Formats: sequence, structure tokens, C-alpha cells
Amino acid sequence: MEKGIKIVDNYEESTHRLGRLTGVLVLGLIFTVPLLVCLKFNIFPPMKNLISGILTIWMLEIPVCIAEVLTYTPMLGTGASYLVFVTGNLTNLKIPCASMSMEIANVKPSTKEGDIISTISVAVSSIITEIIIIIGLIAIVPLTPILNSPVLAPAFENILPALFGGLGAYWILKEWKLAVTPLLVTIIISLFVEVEPGVLIPICGLVSVLAARFMYKKEWI
Repeated sequence: MEKGIKIVDNYEESTHRLGRLTGVLVLGLIFTVPLLVCLKFNIFPPMKNLISGILTIWMLEIPVCIAEVLTYTPMLGTGASYLVFVTGNLTNLKIPCASMSMEIANVKPSTKEGDIISTISVAVSSIITEIIIIIGLIAIVPLTPILNSPVLAPAFENILPALFGGLGAYWILKEWKLAVTPLLVTIIISLFVEVEPGVLIPICGLVSVLAARFMYKKEWI
């Protein structure tokens, strides 16, 4: 028993260590690309405009990032959380992939088993995504005439509604009582206040947790 606990502790420690290291390296690479372009062509943005743009984006993104970490980390576990925040495509790919994998494996989030299944599923999803991107980059030139066809234009215009509609329908039908409150809040806010979609993430996340806790206490779910 003690040996098993020690293995789990070592796994979590190594995951945190590798996750932090990977995050720092990726952050460095993100800044390296524009820096090299500026150095290569000797083109630098005015410092005042650069700082103003960064602060403007931070005002929107920091609350969203905090909300995503608080919302998604308990669902994904340690390893998968580091992976998704580095590779991206959380809500439209990685979160559904991890959730479905845990459901198929019959394990729960926030457990050791769920952490392992979630990490494996997100890792495989990331590898497949990279392979598809590489194939797309190679095939983009010969496929450009086909992709620009007017016949396919309506399909590309409705990719996001179809994607999020399909994902939303699955989770709403799975536990429709939990979906009612955040949907109503979103509709009401959208009708009376013009806000960016990203702002709704922390609001709906908090509302969802409070509503779920209330329903659980009332034994409605």
C-alpha cells in the first residue's frame, strides 16, 4: 500500500515538474518567433502601442484564464491540464475527448484512474491533431481550388455552430437540469448587455457550480 502511494506521489511530482518546464519552454518559443521576425526585418512596434495592446488583451484574458484553470483542472487532472493549456483546443476537442474517454473507461474525474485516462486521451488527441495539421499544410496548395469552391462555402461558414451544437447537445441531454441555469443566464445577459463571449466563461462557470450545488442539496440531481 505504501509502495503504491509512493509511486503515485512520484508520478504527480514528476508531472508537475515536466509540466512547469514545458510551459516555460513553450512560453519562450511563443515570444521567440515574433522577436526573431522583428530582428530579421528590423521592424519593431512602438513600445507605447505594444504595452497598450498587451494590457488590453490581459484585461480580457486573465479572468478567462483563471476561470478555465479553476473549471477544467478538476475535470482533467494534473497531466492532462498541463497538456491542454500548452496545446490548446480545450472546449472544442480536448475536454470532450478526455470526458468521453473517462466515461468509456468507467472512471471518475478527480481520481487517480481518471487522471491517467485523461492524460492518455489528451496526449493521443494532441498527437493526432499535429499529424492532421502537417497533412493539411502539405495538401493545402493542391486542395485550395476545392476548398474555395462556392459549393463548400456554406459548410465552412457553419463549422463552429455545428461543432459546438453537437457538443452542447450531448452534454445537455446527458444532464439537462444542470444546463438550464447557465443557458438562461447566458441568454439574459446576451439580450440586455453586449459582452465578449470570453467574459461569459467565468460568469457561467460560477453560476453552474452554484446551481449544481443547490440542486444537489435539494436532491434534484
